[in-house]
Amino acid sequence: MLQIYNTLTKKKEQFKPIHEHEVSFYQCGATVYWTQHIGNLRAMVLADLIRRSLSYLGYHVKMARNYTDVGHMTSDDDQGEDKMEKAAKRENRTPKEIADHYIRVFESDCHDLNILEPDFKPRATDYIKVMAEMVQELIDKGYAYATDLAIYFDVSKATDYTKLSGQDLSKNISDAGKGEVGDPQKKSSIDFALWFFKAGTHENAIQTWNHHFKNIDQKVEAGFPGWHIECSAMSRKLLGKTIDLHMGGIEHVPVHHTNEIAQSEAANGVKFVNYWLHNEWLTVNGGKMSKSQGTAFSLTEIKEKGYDPLVLRYFFLQSHYRSKQNFTWEALDGARSALNNLRDSIRTMVVGLGKQKASEVEGMVISDYDEKFEEAIGNDFNFPEAIALMFDMLKMNDESFTEEDVVATILDFDSVLGLNLKDIAIIEIPEEVKVLAEKRLEARQNKKWDQSDCLREAISDSGFEIEDTPGGYILKKK
Repeated sequence: MLQIYNTLTKKKEQFKPIHEHEVSFYQCGATVYWTQHIGNLRAMVLADLIRRSLSYLGYHVKMARNYTDVGHMTSDDDQGEDKMEKAAKRENRTPKEIADHYIRVFESDCHDLNILEPDFKPRATDYIKVMAEMVQELIDKGYAYATDLAIYFDVSKATDYTKLSGQDLSKNISDAGKGEVGDPQKKSSIDFALWFFKAGTHENAIQTWNHHFKNIDQKVEAGFPGWHIECSAMSRKLLGKTIDLHMGGIEHVPVHHTNEIAQSEAANGVKFVNYWLHNEWLTVNGGKMSKSQGTAFSLTEIKEKGYDPLVLRYFFLQSHYRSKQNFTWEALDGARSALNNLRDSIRTMVVGLGKQKASEVEGMVISDYDEKFEEAIGNDFNFPEAIALMFDMLKMNDESFTEEDVVATILDFDSVLGLNLKDIAIIEIPEEVKVLAEKRLEARQNKKWDQSDCLREAISDSGFEIEDTPGGYILKKK
């Protein structure tokens, strides 16, 4: 039984999909104006882990993760400049060139982190017609109105607008019913933009599309969609009017996701999402990630410091998705040590079994541990508990199962964890290193410790490490 914490109801609930054994899953993806920092990538890894968990538990998952390449302002509440156009000016490129470049960077990072490809990767600019049609529906149903600058959603018409966030709007609004700086025709400061016209502060917008909306007083036809309508329109087109799961960062609750619900349910006349999942932030040294302070680290920077990207994935596995996680280089070193220990344990068993690669090991999944693993991921996706199970299994001395079974069980779990443990292979050791290792073993047997230490240093200089075991030694690549 799968239990999921639903942000909408503020409690853990038994998961009941719309269609038996099928799950529709939408994740708010990247705004592709910059290289995504590791905080953004943590969200992608966590969604990947949840998607893999659902598959492991027997569900067929249909997943969409979008690219925002227009309409996301520098402020999430529709104020400021389009991030894509700001980036285009910064780099002297077109917005499409910016999007193409940073999508390539993002997808390369996702590949390095072993994130599975979603079924759909919609780019907002490919769905403009779909968005405009949804805006027209909201106009026709009386939920939207136009000013000279934009088409807005009338929040006063929404049903239970703050049901996701639970916020008290009276504390945030002192001028309810009045316009605000930037658009004096706006009915209320909490109304949000569905479509911006190429006028006023956006008269120099680069990315615009001609569209005439009916039943409003429209001065110009050129314009572009607001950020919020994009996810509502794309998720409806690809997954349906009501979807099972919608995931995003906790920062999206009060604005973006609240607005998605309001406009989707107004347009569609049905519930938008049954289960809302929100991941917490990644902090750095206890503070918010910041480009200006040099703490918005990219995956490239992680790799340049010599870390395997899967070490970062392992690091993300160590905290629950609904908990903040603090990044430090010391913590990443700890994750590297833990992952290396796991790999070494598997490699040792593979050597003992006379195999060349972990995937060659044939064994049965240990039912007791399989049940515990399903309980862990079924309890609101408790990945730290799932990781702990693997190490518990490695420490067990139980004659009722074999080393083949242990390896097979760990590889089965790794279909969720995504650490590529099946690819662990016995390293080809140069003949000269093998000779040094044998000489060192002989020196140790004869208690010639100084000679043994010199030979260890020679092995190290050759790029290998030697680990003593009760049965002799193991050579590993440094």
